[in-house]
Amino acid sequence: MAQILIVDDEMGIRELLSEILADEGHTISLAENAAVARQVRADRRPDLVLLDIWMPDTDGISLLKEWAAGGLLTMPVVMMSGHGTIDSAVEATRIGATDFLEKPIALQKLLATVKKALKHETVLQKKPLTLDAFARSPLLKDLKRRLEQAAGKTSVLLLKSASGSIAEICARTLQTHRAPWLDLSLASTPLTQEMLHGASGGVVFIADLAQLGKLQQMNLVFALERLERHKLQMVAASSRSLAALVDAGWDPLLVSRLGEVWVALPQISGHADDVPEIASLLLAHLSERGEVPLRFFSSGARNALRLHHWQGEWAELLTTVKNLALSALDEEITAEDVERILQPESGAAAGPLPSVFLDQPLREAREAFERMYFEYHLAGERGNMTRLAEKTGLERTHLYRKLRQLGLNVGRRSDERD
Repeated sequence: MAQILIVDDEMGIRELLSEILADEGHTISLAENAAVARQVRADRRPDLVLLDIWMPDTDGISLLKEWAAGGLLTMPVVMMSGHGTIDSAVEATRIGATDFLEKPIALQKLLATVKKALKHETVLQKKPLTLDAFARSPLLKDLKRRLEQAAGKTSVLLLKSASGSIAEICARTLQTHRAPWLDLSLASTPLTQEMLHGASGGVVFIADLAQLGKLQQMNLVFALERLERHKLQMVAASSRSLAALVDAGWDPLLVSRLGEVWVALPQISGHADDVPEIASLLLAHLSERGEVPLRFFSSGARNALRLHHWQGEWAELLTTVKNLALSALDEEITAEDVERILQPESGAAAGPLPSVFLDQPLREAREAFERMYFEYHLAGERGNMTRLAEKTGLERTHLYRKLRQLGLNVGRRSDERD
């Protein structure tokens, strides 16, 4: 039978509906407000939600909109209200609700509506994950504002120190409803005028500039020259510094054009309190896309994620969440599971390196490690270049060159001024 979530601020209604549906063989979860509903929806991924419209913290229509905007409306939702109107029903249906129940709810009407919703044959489109889903995180709410502000002034936006899933989440945030999506990272044939015309008004995405082959670089140039003609927004991410791309053989003028307007991802290592919710939403997204089994974090696991020092930043967090989902033996991911993934056994040949390094090509892994190494010692020495040179064993000129290459440009420090 089905897993059903009942969301209503009235305890009597929750208990009554729960008793009726449990007698029908369904497994029931209860939530008295939107905050609890969010958590249960993320942890349990119900097959159906019965959602009250009038609630004290966040009303049901707003919660429905939130789920729809964040790509989380992957289950049928039946709205309930004792003050229901035609307008409420129409708005809920427009957003994505499958049906509407008016209180007091008759027994036969409830059972018929639940049966119809569970047999709903229309496949709910799984919208891509965007930063809208992280609206309660000040860190990512601020990032969303910066992205939208920058994208409003340019057709080419670079995401610094980003790649893969987190880059796509950022780019999808800038994609308007039903707008085309063209991923140049996946292209295996030359780009044509017809293909660009078909993507008009949409987003051209590059998951990581450093990973593009020669053909894909040619496609990038082709698209770059025609963005305005086709009203396209290009969002390109790069896990490597722009100087490193030039060193790898990229055209300096092309690199300069790509880097005219950029947004750097915030460092999660300084925002520990945001990590548990971000990780939970990422886990739910991976599960709903069929990439990992159904899993949820225990409170101990969420706390372990919060306390971890994310030296590998976003790449490490994304890799960790996926590995936890794939390696956990039960639905609930525990604190012990987190510790096993993040703290390899002592004496292992590879040492206590975050798993993100081991999943990258050698050149990218080396650069990621060097960046993490120098960020760590820069913070430890509080930017004192004399002590940093002594700590790392590098001559100052070489040290400055290395920091610039890694995108860690620093000005003249206080210990070097006359």
